[in-house]
Parts: sequence; C-alpha cells; structure tokens
Amino acid sequence: MTPEEYCQQKAAQSGSSFYYSFLFLPLKRRRAITALYAFCREVDDAVDEPSEPSAARAALAWWRGEVAQLFAGNPQHPVTRALAPAIEPFGITRARLDEIMDGMEMDLNQSRYLDFAALQLYCHRVAGVVGALAAAIFGYRNPRTLDYAERLGLAFQLTNIIRDVGEDARKSRIYLPMDELKRFEVTAADILNGRYTENFARLMKFQAERAMRCYDDALALLPHEDRHAQRPGLVMAAIYRTLLDEIARDRFQVLEQRTALTPVRKLWIAWRTWVTA
Repeated sequence: MTPEEYCQQKAAQSGSSFYYSFLFLPLKRRRAITALYAFCREVDDAVDEPSEPSAARAALAWWRGEVAQLFAGNPQHPVTRALAPAIEPFGITRARLDEIMDGMEMDLNQSRYLDFAALQLYCHRVAGVVGALAAAIFGYRNPRTLDYAERLGLAFQLTNIIRDVGEDARKSRIYLPMDELKRFEVTAADILNGRYTENFARLMKFQAERAMRCYDDALALLPHEDRHAQRPGLVMAAIYRTLLDEIARDRFQVLEQRTALTPVRKLWIAWRTWVTA
C-alpha cells in the first residue's frame, strides 16, 4: 500500500463528512488535503485511543518526533510520507502542525473549559489552524480568505462539540463552557449522567445558534474571488449545517445518541454545493 493509498483509506474509513468535500478536487490538491486530514486523524487517535494517559502522551511525543523528521526530510510514517510533497507547494509549516498537536494535547491536560474564550483557544488549535492549512491547499488570492477559514474551522468544531456531547461525557469530558452551564442551570453531573432536561435543551439551542452565527460570519468573510477555489469548505459547511439542523429538529437528543447524515445524503449535498457554489 502506498502512502497515498493509506491516507485515502484512513479518510474513507473514518466516515467523516470531510471526505465528501475532497472528492471533486484535482489530484494534487486532493492528495494534499487527504494527507493533512489523515495526519489529524492519526494524532487525534493517538490521544484518544490509549486507555492510559501515559500511553497517550508517549504516542503524541512520537508524533512530535515524526513531524520533526518530516521537516528534516526523513519521514517514516505513511501519513508524513504522503504529506511531504505538499509541504512546499502549499505552505505547510512545522509550527502549524505543532500547533494542531498542542490542541490535541489539551485533551490530556483538561476536561473542562471555564468560558467560551478558553474554549476558543482549543478550537483554534484543533480546527482553526487546520482550516487555514486547508484553505492554502484549496488555493486563495486574498489574505482575508484565511480569516474565513479560521471562522469556518470554529463553526465546524462547535458543531462537533454539540453532536458529541454524550460521547465526550462518557470520556468524562465536557466542552460546553462551565459558565454557560451555570447560566442555563445545567450541572456537570447532568451531562455526565446523561440527564436530558428542558434546561439542557435550552443550553444546546444557545450553542447551536452561536455555531450558526459562526457559519454566517465565515461566509461573509469569504472574498468573492476565492469562492470558487474554496468550494470544498463550502461543501463541508453545507453538510455540517444540515447536520446541525437535524440535531436541532431532534431537540438536541445528543446525550444518548449521535446524529449522523447518511453517505448518500452527504454525497448529494456535496455535489449540489459544488456545482452551485
């Protein structure tokens, strides 16, 4: 299996909506974004899958070393080998990849966020930085496109947080800001124990409205001259907003279930957005 095939398999197996936004890209850009996505998946799995924090820290330390090897011209892992040809053409820097890993490491050091400002730092590292790297791979002429990509990354991560409240709670993690739980009279114990209440539904409605504003803000920031090149991000936005609508329609039943769109529906949204964007 070639490094490119490994990354393609990693992306397809994940079932992520991101996979559908890559389908219509030219080969060179598709390989680069698929390798970047596979890198993020590998590092995320390195942090999430080990049952012992010490093993997760060791795995993350290995990836930090592998990124150093990548920029020294000697990558060993299939993902970094696939990523190597994209480094220079698309401006992928070691500092950016390190920042993504810094975000993943936050999951090993904290499981609560006091307020939205604290959460935004996490979102910037694990999603905003990825958004900026992706925007460069897709291509842009106007620097304001990076502001769009950062904001869109925040919107995606907020959507993930909403979708995964129950799943994260089962790992003893709560990404909803603590001061907002207090405002809506929801306790951490309510979430950790899967207690669905009207107050919880109100809290989640507040989270969803903020995420929707982030999508609107991002699209308003996208310069017209880069809209065509940035179609993969627009595909993702269309898929994720549809997902968020579905979660809201179910009145935020996210404590015991994980809402997902079918592959056929994702593909339809992707094609429709690609041809009309």
